Amino acid sequence: MGLSEYRQHRRDCERKQSERSSKIATLPKTYLYPLSPEERTILGKPIQDLVQDVHTQVTDPVDILRAYGKVTLKAQEKTNCVTEILFPEAEKWAQNEINLKGPLAGIPVSLKDSIQVKGFDISIGFSRHTGKPYAKDGPLVQLLKEAGAIPFVKTNLPITLLSFESTNDVWGRTTNPHNNNYSPGGSTGGESALLAFGGSRIGIGSDVAGSVRVPAHFSGCYSLRCSTGRWPKIGMNTSMFGQEAIPSVFSPMARTLNDLTYFSRSLIQMKPWRLDYTVHPLEWRDNIEEEYRAKKKLRVGVLRTDGVVDPAPACARALDEVASALAAEGHEVYDVNPPSPYEALQLASQLLLSDGGNTFLSGFRTGEWNDPGAKQMVYYMQLPQPIKYVYYLWVKYIKRDHIWAGLLRDWHPKSAYEYWQLAGKREVYKANFFQWWNDEARMDVMITPPNATPAVPHDGMHDAVSSCGYTFLFNLLDYTAGVLPVTHVDPARDQLPATFNFKQLNGVAKGAYKHYDATKMAGLPVGVQVVGRRLEEEKVLTIMERVEDALDRHGGRYQLLEVD
Repeated sequence: MGLSEYRQHRRDCERKQSERSSKIATLPKTYLYPLSPEERTILGKPIQDLVQDVHTQVTDPVDILRAYGKVTLKAQEKTNCVTEILFPEAEKWAQNEINLKGPLAGIPVSLKDSIQVKGFDISIGFSRHTGKPYAKDGPLVQLLKEAGAIPFVKTNLPITLLSFESTNDVWGRTTNPHNNNYSPGGSTGGESALLAFGGSRIGIGSDVAGSVRVPAHFSGCYSLRCSTGRWPKIGMNTSMFGQEAIPSVFSPMARTLNDLTYFSRSLIQMKPWRLDYTVHPLEWRDNIEEEYRAKKKLRVGVLRTDGVVDPAPACARALDEVASALAAEGHEVYDVNPPSPYEALQLASQLLLSDGGNTFLSGFRTGEWNDPGAKQMVYYMQLPQPIKYVYYLWVKYIKRDHIWAGLLRDWHPKSAYEYWQLAGKREVYKANFFQWWNDEARMDVMITPPNATPAVPHDGMHDAVSSCGYTFLFNLLDYTAGVLPVTHVDPARDQLPATFNFKQLNGVAKGAYKHYDATKMAGLPVGVQVVGRRLEEEKVLTIMERVEDALDRHGGRYQLLEVD
């Protein structure tokens, strides 16, 4: 097994990277020419305008595809965001398989590597999954083609899919388009890098602990974490098949908010429950959009801290800018203190890895690189119980760090009995949160940071792996949550205060703040999360639009990276 397996692992990685390089090198020469003025016009149009141009035969879908293909190649050169290149196949699909009368006619769509496309692997970063192309499209890709969309590229992710970085041996490391020393996020980091760079307008990722929201925050694009049952899920692969205690949801990402809303509405109007049994037969509710677009005074709760890791100055400033802009518009904006987010982090982390990590570990071959954050989780999980207990006592009673100690205390594989007890506690927590929202907070939405800090440097998840509570909370609750970029790290305004004392932080916060440096991070994006309750996609997207309009009038909206 050992040496021969490692050699096979290296051969498979080299073969996939060689295939990608060869595919790029043999593309039609048109993909290698500079962007024409006509192509720049295409790149500047929102997707509903492009759809109209295709419907009226003003624009050929292949011309749209080639314009975005050119920018994708530049994004790949800069960030290594792409896994599989689908351009030649996509041109054929545009001519033979795509419904050019659909609501997404001619729109290129990028897909996380974990999504099933006929003729291509789903490696999810593990070499053992390479060389096994799927014979047919999964339901999501079928649905996209029915709607007129054209899948044209697959994008990178972390091995294990349990990280806010996106690196693996098969495809390499993806970097942030704003600063190549930093992560673009994860696990849908290839998507966020591509969208932020301008190589795609629409992408699809998945989210089990923040995996479409944190990349949007790190890279500077838009995303929506849908509730389970609202978006197709079948026809994917994962490192933790069968893990449903904290369900992973596939969800849309976009370069602009307008595109995110149009795409979400269009795909749900295609009745995805026809093709995927996991989707609720819930129509898109235009009346909810209209209600929250017309409502004069919104009630907006502000979660300033999760009580585990206070947001860093850049993230606190972004949240305050949104709260101030909404207040200036006359909305009722007030701080809220929900039922313990720390308890949610304890429950969610134990439920997610109740198998001890054995499922995702089974995908590794000898010598295969592991994400430093996932590796750290497994390290603590596999410590002998007596050693772990002594460490827990030292952390709690000597270091007096109750936060870190509380996460360590029960960090071990669970029996079925223990798992059921945790699931029961999860339901009690969800019921308490529901009542708190109804009786005390009485909000239309809540706004929060998407993460305690902006993007982490490469391999920073070794330290920051536990700092995921601002997104993980809403996976536990199964609430709808969107992220929009708001500002960039300012080296003057976002420095830590002189009174900041790193030594007084708990272990989770130390891991997050170890890498916070406003000078090094200058220019990195910073987002804000807008949270509704379960199955409130229409409301969340509409209020995200009102947030962006408020920023337009009070301080200015986020400036996207310009396409070269």
